[in-house]
Amino acid sequence: MAIPLIGKVRQIFSHDIGIDLGTANSLVFVRGEGIVLSEPSVVAVDTDTNKVLAVGSDAKQMLGRCPGNIKAIRPMKDGVIADFEITEAMLRYFIRKVRKPMNIFKPRVLVAVPSGITEVEDRAVKDSGTRAGASSVHLIEEPMAAAIGVGIDVQEPAGNMIVDVGGGTTEVAVISLRGIVDSISKRVGGDTIDEAIARYVQRRYSLVIGERTAEYIKIEIGSCCPIEGGEKTLEIKGRNLAKGLPSAVEISSEELRPVIREVAELMVEAVRTTLEKCPPELAADLVDRGVVLAGGGALLRGLDQLIHEQTNLSVTVPDEPLLAVARGTGAALEGMDLREAYGL
Repeated sequence: MAIPLIGKVRQIFSHDIGIDLGTANSLVFVRGEGIVLSEPSVVAVDTDTNKVLAVGSDAKQMLGRCPGNIKAIRPMKDGVIADFEITEAMLRYFIRKVRKPMNIFKPRVLVAVPSGITEVEDRAVKDSGTRAGASSVHLIEEPMAAAIGVGIDVQEPAGNMIVDVGGGTTEVAVISLRGIVDSISKRVGGDTIDEAIARYVQRRYSLVIGERTAEYIKIEIGSCCPIEGGEKTLEIKGRNLAKGLPSAVEISSEELRPVIREVAELMVEAVRTTLEKCPPELAADLVDRGVVLAGGGALLRGLDQLIHEQTNLSVTVPDEPLLAVARGTGAALEGMDLREAYGL
């Protein structure tokens, strides 16, 4: 099909953007360029003037370290918008950062969202994106985007299971013929593990730690199965509740494992529940194809082993699972019909 002149002009002077708007991190894919931005989903605001002071990595550095008039906010909770105005400011920052001077048309934006969001949450994402500078906002379900992003052929008539573990949600879906046959969106993820670690450290050592420290512990020594090559230890620092003074303690991966495994079991429960609802023919496909993990939570040590132990299915962790959803939005953009993509 020949592209009208206005369509060619729009291809040159505009661009489509895919956004993985995550609870913990947001990634931006620009059509024709790939993933160009990856930032924490954090915004720092001056509460006296309501002025946005920083977004992304700069704002995350302020978590737990701000004076009274500055608040570092994570506007996404459980994969959906918890603070509309701050989310709009964050989206505006992302869109402006990736736009180039030659892009005279507003970008069309495709946003990945949890499969279980409500109509109100759906509308909130679209409205926030439009007010942030998008010409139009379209949504794609995170499991579908993740499946496309890890290279699954979602068009074939066969069952594929994708488990996308993000900061706020665990998305489990069985996909066949370009559609989600069964899915569960469970509001448990990497942030839930961070919170569990912080509670354990406070209860066991009377040491109060911030969310950045809890996340660091999870990344460095967190596991839900025994670690090959031996257990690890880590010195952590915080404020001693009894003395009210800065203090340091040493913790091990072994003592943290029951805390992390308790949360991981909730993720596995979502997988088992989805499998129980799966049609027999698609369940048979999964015996051969197994489960594919995506999202930052896929990097948790032993999560793949735990799922395998409780489902008897093979589990694959692709390279760079954190980028799966963003890559999927990009592939969806690249594959869209030009008439739909440019409103011709």
